[in-house]
Amino acid sequence: MIQITNLSFGYRKKKRLFSQLNCNLAAGNIYGLLGKNGAGKTTLLKIVCGTLFPHNGECRVMGYMSKDRNPVLLSDIYFITEEFFTPNLTVGEYIFLYGPFYPRFSRNELEGYLQEFAISEKDTLTGLSYGQRKKFLIAFGLATNCRLFIMDEPTNGLDIPSKSQFRKLLVSNVTDDRIFLVSTHQARDMQQLIDPILILDDGEIIFHQSMEEVNDRLTVKLLPDTPGPGQCIFYEKVIGGYAALCDDTVNGVSSVDLEILFNAVISDRERMNAIFMKKEKQPEEKNENHRFF
Repeated sequence: MIQITNLSFGYRKKKRLFSQLNCNLAAGNIYGLLGKNGAGKTTLLKIVCGTLFPHNGECRVMGYMSKDRNPVLLSDIYFITEEFFTPNLTVGEYIFLYGPFYPRFSRNELEGYLQEFAISEKDTLTGLSYGQRKKFLIAFGLATNCRLFIMDEPTNGLDIPSKSQFRKLLVSNVTDDRIFLVSTHQARDMQQLIDPILILDDGEIIFHQSMEEVNDRLTVKLLPDTPGPGQCIFYEKVIGGYAALCDDTVNGVSSVDLEILFNAVISDRERMNAIFMKKEKQPEEKNENHRFF
């Protein structure tokens, strides 16, 4: 559904952010885009939805060049930015004005989502808190039934019950013809939701794996003492000892913590690359959609 080929981009007076970036994303998934501050996550999202244009290379979404901003494509994309503007309208007025832009918009579905989030159509958007406005945009976005739904830091501003509601609603909307692309620093908020995982660093997608493959190849062990050389790939001090990420699935925790995974990839990409490439050389396990680039 999304094909990025040899894409290059940079801001004026700054070094090039992306150079020869390549990535293919398939429908039916909730992709998690992770990266350090300044890695270019938001920029990449904007290129995908056509609000920024690549200097070289191309980004195709559903067969369309995103930079062409074809109305057919734009009516099938919904993007919730981290910082957003809401007009001085009631919820009902917003729905009346913006709903018709989306061919598959469902008023009935939206009413259910608003009820879930305890938002009334009589509420004025500018009178709602940041978290309430974000919940409304999430609800409206889901009701558009766009095939591409992009979110930048969606859980920022949401309280704990709202995060749970958000995860439940998002999972219930995954279909074979839709793709969700989520950029976040809140890895643990999204731990049980985003899959596959994309990690962006130094202008490259350096990691692109499903969580099933991650858990098949890696394990987290709780060690009482500081791990010795070669004992693990990466470790962090935690209460009770050290959480160690190891290239060994025996006697470990089956679910790898996303934050530990991210830090391990960033700190030693070559070793992580070797682990996954070694496995992928086996024909029965080779998968073009889940690999390092």
